[in-house]
Amino acid sequence: MSKSIELSHKQWMYLREQLHKDYPRSVMLMRGRMQAKLGFTNREYKHWDKDMGKWGGYRKNCVMLDFYSEKKRTFFMIKYSEYIQTEYVNDDF
Repeated sequence: MSKSIELSHKQWMYLREQLHKDYPRSVMLMRGRMQAKLGFTNREYKHWDKDMGKWGGYRKNCVMLDFYSEKKRTFFMIKYSEYIQTEYVNDDF
């Protein structure tokens, strides 16, 4: 299994809109078809991280894309990299 990609919910929203334009609805609704066609499945990830922020204890809440093929992951990165670029967040709490 390839390395997962971590996305914020905002990044996932933009990416999902583009995937709906590129593929039929059934690809996004059924996990088996998503894995076969796109090479990944999505999952919600929540983690308690003491190192986030000055005081710690903030909940890390993101969407992970779990890839099953390195070839499909590379193709995905080339095709959709503009939708998953890092966001610039001010961390001065």
